[in-house]
Amino acid sequence: MQKITPFMWFDTEAEEAAKFYVSLFPNSRITNTTYYGSAGPGEKGKVMTVSFELAGMPVTALNGGPQYKPTEAFSLSIDCADQAEVDKYWSALTADGGEEGPCAWCKDRFGYSWQVVPSALPRLLGNPDPKKSQAAMQAMFKMKKIVIADLEKAVAAA
Repeated sequence: MQKITPFMWFDTEAEEAAKFYVSLFPNSRITNTTYYGSAGPGEKGKVMTVSFELAGMPVTALNGGPQYKPTEAFSLSIDCADQAEVDKYWSALTADGGEEGPCAWCKDRFGYSWQVVPSALPRLLGNPDPKKSQAAMQAMFKMKKIVIADLEKAVAAA
């Protein structure tokens, strides 16, 4: 068993969210589902927890009720190999009530924050030429979904 496992709180959507997440990422699967019994606190027979692997990382989702909501203080970051991967995850996560945010951040329809980050971004932001790295940063600040070609153009023009 992994020593640390992310634990996500949902009102009633843990199973729906887990199924959605595992459908997006390779090497992902639901590993266990538990149900509330007569001792509660949830309704007997309803899903209590869903354990799943997300790109090989174990995660647990809990249907704990409406008292806690996701916050931007916690996010999941996706390392994307190229623009096609950025586009795929961005589109899926912002669909059906998700929200675009600034600088590679978005929220899925369950309210969880994601960072959809192309692997080129740290390279461009870390350019040893300060003018080029700042050009990449300024270009990124104007974006929601990261467009690698636009960052590269900004760096080349600096």
